[in-house]
Amino acid sequence: MLEIFARLATLVVHDLIGLEAGTGLGDAAHFFVEDTLKILFLLAVLIYLIALVRASLNVERVRAFLAGKAQILGYLLGSTFGAVTPFCSCSSVPLFIGFASARIPVGVTMAFLITSPMINEVAVVLLWGLLGWELTLIYIAVGFLVGMLGGAFLDAIRAERYLQPFLAQAYQQGSAAAAGGGEAQRLTLRQRHDFARKEVGEIFGRVWKWVLIGVALGAALHGFVPDGWIEENLGAGHWWQVPAAVLVGIPLYTNITGVVPVMESLILKGLPIGTTLAFCMSTVAASFPEFVLLKQVMLWRLLAILFALLLVAFTLSGWLLNLVEPWLTTGAGAGG
Repeated sequence: MLEIFARLATLVVHDLIGLEAGTGLGDAAHFFVEDTLKILFLLAVLIYLIALVRASLNVERVRAFLAGKAQILGYLLGSTFGAVTPFCSCSSVPLFIGFASARIPVGVTMAFLITSPMINEVAVVLLWGLLGWELTLIYIAVGFLVGMLGGAFLDAIRAERYLQPFLAQAYQQGSAAAAGGGEAQRLTLRQRHDFARKEVGEIFGRVWKWVLIGVALGAALHGFVPDGWIEENLGAGHWWQVPAAVLVGIPLYTNITGVVPVMESLILKGLPIGTTLAFCMSTVAASFPEFVLLKQVMLWRLLAILFALLLVAFTLSGWLLNLVEPWLTTGAGAGG
């Protein structure tokens, strides 16, 4: 279904405006139109559906299950749901807002947000075919581990304190309701629809302009970053090149499906596996456009914590993979 946005972008950018495909300006404009339409659509639809369910669901029971004895299971479920949803980092933000509005524990929500752009079934198939089963399983394991540990850490520091006031207040109200043993109201379908429509209006009105700004930044980077720059500057295997690759990857917004061929190319051109994966994980999971959007639901302190967390996690993962690379199956594209 989401392919319709790519077709609309082609119609507008290439057919109506006349910008040529394959040029920096043409690719940037196509990226901007496609992702803006897609993210705004997802934002409206997902917030509406989550609010529709939340209007009649006893959210406190869900929270009690995820935040109590089943906390580790909660992180696993959050990461698993992230892995099976075909969203890039910016497209995951609307669902994150819905989870946060429903007062799902921040750690579970963050486990979803971190894992979602890093893993999906299409990427797994492409990685398996291009890079072999060993690298694929390692990538999946790292993605789950980063998501779950990141979620656990953010719960440990009570990261809900650093959400924007409208979401922090929702968490506080949820805690008070749980303490008071409140039950979910029984609402009619019309009342649930009205509640969901109001939620969409309030949240959409708060973040739409930041969607435009974030996607515009991503489009500029997508269309004008020179080809070949990464492998020319980060391929020598020095220790500092892993964190450098992470920092370089953060502003280069893309999705995991699009980055898999880049991963193969970088490995074939001599970039170490750990450096390559660290670069690609930061590209798909910690983009500047995503952080622009997340600023609408997080205070600067939480954004800084999340940024540092991802930087450290991806750097450690890259160093570890570079250490074990001699024991991995060599030759990208071997297909296992």
